[in-house]
Amino acid sequence: MSWLEGDDPGFGVGHLPYGVFSVAGSPPRVGVRVHGHVLDLAAALAEPVFAAPTLNAFLARGRRFWDRTRERISELLTTAAARPFLHPLAGVTVHLPIEVADYVDFYASLEHASNLGRMFRPDEEPLKPNWRHLPVGYHGRSGSVVVSGTPILRPRGQLPGGAAFAPTAKLDIEAELGFVVGVPSTPGVPVAPAAFADHVFGVVLLNDWSARDIQAWEYVPLGPFLGKSFATSVAAWVTPLAALENARVPGRRQDPEPLPHLARAQDWGLDLALEVWLNGGRVAGPPYAQMYWTPDQMLAHLTSNGAALRTGDLFGSGTVSGPDQDTRGSLIELTWNGAEPLKLADGSTRTFLADGDTVTLTATAPGPDGRTIRLAPVDGRILPAA
Repeated sequence: MSWLEGDDPGFGVGHLPYGVFSVAGSPPRVGVRVHGHVLDLAAALAEPVFAAPTLNAFLARGRRFWDRTRERISELLTTAAARPFLHPLAGVTVHLPIEVADYVDFYASLEHASNLGRMFRPDEEPLKPNWRHLPVGYHGRSGSVVVSGTPILRPRGQLPGGAAFAPTAKLDIEAELGFVVGVPSTPGVPVAPAAFADHVFGVVLLNDWSARDIQAWEYVPLGPFLGKSFATSVAAWVTPLAALENARVPGRRQDPEPLPHLARAQDWGLDLALEVWLNGGRVAGPPYAQMYWTPDQMLAHLTSNGAALRTGDLFGSGTVSGPDQDTRGSLIELTWNGAEPLKLADGSTRTFLADGDTVTLTATAPGPDGRTIRLAPVDGRILPAA
């Protein structure tokens, strides 16, 4: 790799995230990001599955094909034979990498769930009785998942009290990790935690934009709906689980012990250091390794009633938050629902997002050979309500 090294080590040969790109005059197709370039897989490997406008056909081929493809790409990149199939990243257009089948968002951070419980139910226990027994989640809208860089239009909704339909005044972020399903499952047959890596291909950074005032009014008794469904942003490049072997850590201790169908069989905690950037300034560093529920448990719970997985399913971790004030992954926590405004680098303050604000999520993880990999970022700029 000496002929290509040096321009972006976080995207070296130990990472190799997949996405969909196009160049002027050509249709979208599958590529792999390596340093500051995109490797055109349809041309380099001569596999029709990579000439598609989404990753879905590749994802459906399964773990053996994923591993073999990764090996072929790594071998190709050891010599300059890959050079004719490389495009500078700055010269391509990226697209939503998957056709999203279903989208489910979980609520897996103990700190995030506890913080919101204290805000909204100050006279009760922060956590509902079920929270430590199963990964709480809700079903979102797959059609509103957009690729990083897509502008986010401030949504309108019914505000608390029900007397007004207006633009949200409490537009927020949720710094999350998203999991991309490749191999479907059989209807009626639950997927055990031990089978996690046989079905899930990889991860993306995910921002589940939230309108907190709309959400607060509508969520009783059935949970989030319009306050969440207007937009969810994902990164353009999917990091395969194979690139995260060095980031795997034991999951957080759970009390009480989960029921047998949710019992962990392997270490699927992930040592990812997320960062939240607002208008170019870092405002938080949520630690994914401290999440209470791990993704293998989320997948097992999602299918435990017999619901089947489909290629392109996406499930989010829920907001990643840690125990310290600067490790919270949402503005509602960072400002304590607006009571403690956040001071930005330019001297301005925020309680929630203003029109024109740009939010970027980034993350790093331990990679092979002592190196660090960087997950592809996800960003979005807020536009005024229509």
